[in-house]
Amino acid sequence: MALRKKRKRRPNRAFEDESNPEFQVAPMADLLFVLLVFFMSITSVEVLRTEKGIELPVAKDSLDNKQKSHQIVINVGWSAGSHVGELKVEDRPYGSPDDLIPLLADRLSKDPVLRVLIRADRDAEYSYIADVMKACSKAQIANVTFAVLNGDKQPAHPAPGS
Repeated sequence: MALRKKRKRRPNRAFEDESNPEFQVAPMADLLFVLLVFFMSITSVEVLRTEKGIELPVAKDSLDNKQKSHQIVINVGWSAGSHVGELKVEDRPYGSPDDLIPLLADRLSKDPVLRVLIRADRDAEYSYIADVMKACSKAQIANVTFAVLNGDKQPAHPAPGS
């Protein structure tokens, strides 16, 4: 009978360095880059919804807008000299409030909890803003709010003649 030689077992190399784990930097950098791109894209979308030329009215007891999703922002500009309003939704101009009805109805069909946020210039005439609200009503949207500045956070305007 032949005797077999016993082979020495080598330890598994996958478990050799278990006592000194290494910190992997590349996956962390990838994750941070993805998060950075995500937050930059969300911020740019929010910035595109606002028009810089609109001066919002001031309200003493306004509340912060905690609902950023499920809303469509209608920017209402106003030319005080010619008494003409300008409507923009997501940088797209609309000629009259009635032109908004198909857009609003389409968005409501896709998102049943849709809210309309009206950012109207402080000089805009009430009748024009009322026409925008009527367009929301015709599109079956009942949740309509207004963007205002908080009276405590009112921007400083120079006094006339100074």
